[in-house]
Amino acid sequence: MTPLQTLIASGTKLWLDSVDPDEVVRNRIAGATGATSNPIIIADLIQTGRFDRQLQDMLAKSSDNDAVAWNMTDLLVRKAQEEFARVWSDSNGDDGYVSFELDPLLEDSTCTLSTVEKSRRYVDLAQKWSAGHTNRMIKVPATPGGLGALEEIAAAGVPLNVTLVFSERQYVSARDAIWRGAQRCSNLRRFKSVYSIFVSRLDVYSEKHVPTLSPAAQGLVGIVNAKRLWRLNREFWLAKQLPLHQEIVFASTGTKKASDPPWNYVEAFAGADIQTNPPATNAAVEASKRAIVAAIEELPDTTVLQEIDAKVDMAHLEETLMREGLQKFADPQKSLIQLIRRKRESMPST
Repeated sequence: MTPLQTLIASGTKLWLDSVDPDEVVRNRIAGATGATSNPIIIADLIQTGRFDRQLQDMLAKSSDNDAVAWNMTDLLVRKAQEEFARVWSDSNGDDGYVSFELDPLLEDSTCTLSTVEKSRRYVDLAQKWSAGHTNRMIKVPATPGGLGALEEIAAAGVPLNVTLVFSERQYVSARDAIWRGAQRCSNLRRFKSVYSIFVSRLDVYSEKHVPTLSPAAQGLVGIVNAKRLWRLNREFWLAKQLPLHQEIVFASTGTKKASDPPWNYVEAFAGADIQTNPPATNAAVEASKRAIVAAIEELPDTTVLQEIDAKVDMAHLEETLMREGLQKFADPQKSLIQLIRRKRESMPST
């Protein structure tokens, strides 16, 4: 078996952190069963020029660059959904999803909407972009506005991917809201939620803000946090006995330090739930020729866990990473819209 095949054989579902049609086909052959999108991914695809014909058609029909950006996102996500539709059908809705991220500009610092108004907007957008789809998963951030929308979106039976989760507080708030919504949902047979726990950003944080961590603990904060949340999630949903799995997505699995092997996080979370890996990470894992075995249950020894608990202020970590994350969340959407504007100016008039 190839390294990615051994990862899947360990019990992990492999999702691709891209909707590039070529990468989707390549990774589908390698065993990937889902994908996710964001504005950076969409902008990178537009910049290749491979979709200029479709873009020109959209520009000819609309003078609204924001609307064109969303129409291109919808088109590229739809293409990926087609590749994974059979997975969704064969798994009865437990796999085969492509995540569609709702408007990040709701979290921009210039947005004047109240938290309640943001929540209402997320609900409206979730209904709009999920309508008519089976294997599209709506991605909502674990911000106050996003968290406030989850119950209503879940009650409507919309598959959910809660993103920008860094802490137990965020995870529990999201999970409990979704469970309240699930209890109001008319059809639990297709009820599906996942929780994207960011990993590598926590290790970037600890290296900068907690330099006193010992070498044995430094670089393990993200792994320990995600594995603990995975255990909480498994215990909570196991008791609910729903037809489909409500899972953790191990996100941000690309390594940030040159000294870390590309498979560092991939191996750490092997054995359960979902990994969303960038194409480059999957390619590096395949090239490694490594046999990956289940490691999800493994935690560092007690002394390392105690040191992390004593030295890492999770409230400060969450506040810092959310502040940084929201800028990284909103700015790419602005850049995508600006790219559409530049494309409009450079393309011949129709």
